[in-house]
Amino acid sequence: MERPSLEVAAIFRRHGEGYRQTHRLRPEQQKAMGDIEACRTAQLGGHVDCCSHGCGYLAISYNSCRNRHCPKCQSLKQAKWLEERTERLLPTRYFHLVVTLPHEMIALTLFNRRLLFNLLFEAAARALLEFALSYQRLRARIGFTAVLHTWDQELNFHPHLHIVATGGGLSQDETGWIGAANGFLLPVKALSMIIRAKFLEALEELFREGRLKGNLPCLGSAVHFERFIRKLRRKKWVVYSKELFDSSKKTYAYLSRYTHRVAISNHRLTGLGAQTVSFRARDNQHPGRHRLITIPAPEFIRRFLLHILPARFVKIRHFGLMAPCNAKTKLERARALTGQQGPGDDPAHPEAPNQTQTWQELMLSLTGTDLTICPQCGKGTLVRFKLTEANHLFPPTIWDSS
Repeated sequence: MERPSLEVAAIFRRHGEGYRQTHRLRPEQQKAMGDIEACRTAQLGGHVDCCSHGCGYLAISYNSCRNRHCPKCQSLKQAKWLEERTERLLPTRYFHLVVTLPHEMIALTLFNRRLLFNLLFEAAARALLEFALSYQRLRARIGFTAVLHTWDQELNFHPHLHIVATGGGLSQDETGWIGAANGFLLPVKALSMIIRAKFLEALEELFREGRLKGNLPCLGSAVHFERFIRKLRRKKWVVYSKELFDSSKKTYAYLSRYTHRVAISNHRLTGLGAQTVSFRARDNQHPGRHRLITIPAPEFIRRFLLHILPARFVKIRHFGLMAPCNAKTKLERARALTGQQGPGDDPAHPEAPNQTQTWQELMLSLTGTDLTICPQCGKGTLVRFKLTEANHLFPPTIWDSS
């Protein structure tokens, strides 16, 4: 993929300081802005790669910020996550579900991010697990991975979960595997109502405990809150479901597109004016086409910062068969019943697939490109020095020319 001509970092460097002076930011927003601005610059230090064969090749690289909201730092994390998940794959069909909070919940969620994000995970997980066990055409213990996203194509606040669930599960007595029939997992209308009921029941409990914050009309009194809940009960909550690939590896490759995505990629940015930012957005009215969005630079920064998650918040979670507590028990039972060998059981591949690798080894396995070999002569290996060390090893003319 070509290097983008414009980056979020450039927008922050030009307009970020003015935005900080006129807006109050949460600590995690301040940190994300600073990290993104400094990413792959001399501010974070770096290293020099030179050829051991003496061909004269020399390349300077600056360190990444590794912030999970940085558009430049997600590719390797995504690849490593995908590699680690291969040990929990099951040879079954999978389904992609999307669970969306209604628009009426947005203001309350902005004031109570951690609390209500957690509640969305819990309500969706409990609904899926319990409904799958009780639904007449399934009655199975399924497994799934859920990923939180908080944006739409225009960077507006739009909290929703992407869920990839097994197309079947263990029987209730755990003696057999029950597959979902006819490309159908669960009826989404019924699932939507169950998620809504569980979410609102827990939301009412939070209100009674006085844990909801925000200067909002719905929190003004018990009467106002009850009206708010009644409105949410009448509203149809959007739940979407579709069957994915037969190949479990393709399924997790599909899911990995969502796991480490940030609010907007650098490749969607098209222009930075004196006071505006332009970017592409998918045109839902015309599939396959895009539309151009141009907004003031401070508004772009505001929208981007809406999607900075609370510190240490876990946005990728595993449930049911995929839950960490079931990795050595129910998941292994499901693997045996579906006829799949566990990690390390294959004589041709005796070691588990998630052996610790350096980033160079990972790139070699993913792309076939050996980053330890000199790209100029193809004979020497690259020797790495920290910039502080390299300053003493190479003459000043090298740094002047770079």
